[in-house]
Amino acid sequence: MTNDRTSHLRLVNGDAVQAPAQAVPFRTSWTADELMAMTFPEPRWAVPGIIAEGLSLLAGPPKVGKSWLSLGLGVAVASGAKALEAIEVEPGPVLYLALEDTARRLQNRMGKILGGQPAPKDLTLATTCPTLPQGGEEAIARWLERHGNARLVVIDVFAKIRGNTPPGLSAYDADYAAMSRAKRLADTYGVAVVLVHHVRKMASEDFLSEVSGTNGLAGAADATLVLKRARGTADGVLHVTGRDVEEAEYAMAFQPAAGLWHLLDGPPEDHALSDTRATIIRHVRQHPGSTPKAISEGTGLSYENVRKTCQRMNADGQLCVNATGHYRLPGIPLGDVPGVPAVPGHVTASSNAHTHEGQPALLPVPAVHADEETHQ
Repeated sequence: MTNDRTSHLRLVNGDAVQAPAQAVPFRTSWTADELMAMTFPEPRWAVPGIIAEGLSLLAGPPKVGKSWLSLGLGVAVASGAKALEAIEVEPGPVLYLALEDTARRLQNRMGKILGGQPAPKDLTLATTCPTLPQGGEEAIARWLERHGNARLVVIDVFAKIRGNTPPGLSAYDADYAAMSRAKRLADTYGVAVVLVHHVRKMASEDFLSEVSGTNGLAGAADATLVLKRARGTADGVLHVTGRDVEEAEYAMAFQPAAGLWHLLDGPPEDHALSDTRATIIRHVRQHPGSTPKAISEGTGLSYENVRKTCQRMNADGQLCVNATGHYRLPGIPLGDVPGVPAVPGHVTASSNAHTHEGQPALLPVPAVHADEETHQ
């Protein structure tokens, strides 16, 4: 029989959760030589390169697609499918707390994401859970004990489960204390725990500064992920940083009909450009030292469109060009592209020579700004 605190967690499969058994204390101190002689396993990844074991904070503006992203990752991990349609994952049990959804809405979302595929039996779904201080921590711990090979726990959203702020604590300390309960679960059971959260309305150059609340939230988390997407567009950027995760930015696209996010090829800046510029960037990245003619032949864009767009991209700092008209990305050497021959100090022109002979090649003259798409 369950107690009052744990009976509030209603799992979709009807499985109740009971209080956990006594936890075995972990060793927390060593001499330096003992520590250096120890062998630790590599961190377990729920989604390699993006979500490692430990506590991750996934933040983004309201309605940006955080729930679609987190539910899609949960389905992928539970079923062993590719996360974000691109990343191989090790399958395992997943607990997804959809605390802002009803069972009907959750079923609709699952139906979109699955697209006719069978629902994974290793994905446990719940729409209610007590707050962490009032039994939620124990309820989740009990589920983790019963699923020793669990890969991922998603709490959507953190505000629904953090509980009331203890009296006398500063805002920073209150945020840190609330995160510490979730981190204790992640560390004790060696599982990835993702807390879905919101960002501030004010944008910032530092994506960590956009996380709603004090720095205690990001400070307590092992990793912070911020999802950004401009309204009315499909493309977005997932910013990632953390203790076991390399800081990175991933270009993403959302498929509304399927409810899925997927990774895009290339860095995010490629997808913030016009189609013409992005196509040119991709070609020049693969073929540094290309001329406008080579770019035109390689991409199918018209020569005039490529020539004028390359000139504008050079002026904007998106491309670099040498005196012979070969283009490259900034910071990437041209390699085997021929250099510019030295200009003789004195040029002797024959009687039939043109006035331009002996002069160095001129840099391309920026064209008058025009619609880059008109020549496609």
